[in-house]
Amino acid sequence: MPSQQIQWFPGHMAKTRRLISENIKNVDIVIELLDARIPKSSKNPEIKKLCESRPTLTLLTKASLADPAVTKLWEKAYREEGRYAMAVDCITGENYNRIGDAVREILSDKIKKFEEKGMTGRKVKAMIVGIPNVGKSSLVNKLSGQKKAKVENRPGVTLDKQWVTTTQGFDLLDMPGVLWPKFEDVQTGENLAATGAIKDQILDTEELGMILAKRIFDLYPDEFCARYKLEKDDVCDLDSYDLLCAVGKKRGFLMSGGNINTERAALMMLEEFRSAKIGRISLERPEA
Repeated sequence: MPSQQIQWFPGHMAKTRRLISENIKNVDIVIELLDARIPKSSKNPEIKKLCESRPTLTLLTKASLADPAVTKLWEKAYREEGRYAMAVDCITGENYNRIGDAVREILSDKIKKFEEKGMTGRKVKAMIVGIPNVGKSSLVNKLSGQKKAKVENRPGVTLDKQWVTTTQGFDLLDMPGVLWPKFEDVQTGENLAATGAIKDQILDTEELGMILAKRIFDLYPDEFCARYKLEKDDVCDLDSYDLLCAVGKKRGFLMSGGNINTERAALMMLEEFRSAKIGRISLERPEA
């Protein structure tokens, strides 16, 4: 079955692009969130164009769901490009307390100029941006020390901007999650769909489950086989459909006539990937 071309760009996302463009002049720095499991696919190419007038701190979110060894490779790759990036996680608290220090380190020259002008009380202002469901609302709430943003494990919940005072000494302009109108390749759409950045209701769940099963098996065969009690030698040559069927059969997702409910298997696999029940999985690695 050919891969589906996934696109999702509701009207409020066009509004968000305008909000970013109109408000970038009001901030000193941009905090861009990328999903640690798919840093390349979750990087909106339009953000760079909209925010190029300001320095950027890149945070690799949901780090507790990603392969820690691969995340370190991403951090190293960004450092070699001269970019400031670090992994964070709101559940485990990983590197959360370092965000304010990172912001001030990047803006050290600007802060020094403020102080020289006697503007010692001026707070740094940051804009936080990222794709839908990248963990932005959770981070905003943690930084503010209270529930300022509605948090749900689905995209499109935050629909307007808001200013938030953080406990780490800077003010934060929270922007809604935004994608871009056309993905550059099919795999980008698949990765965004697999991690929940695109509404599940618009997807062919069975096909996405097939794609995800094959990708995880190819990248993490031991973890995949251990989770679904499969023998690697028995499934190594299966195509994506038969691999999903093997998973469904092991889980007992059988229908009348002995057919396997592949849609149910796909839904289960998506949930288990997103919650790291299969293991800490990264779908993308830095290019060599």
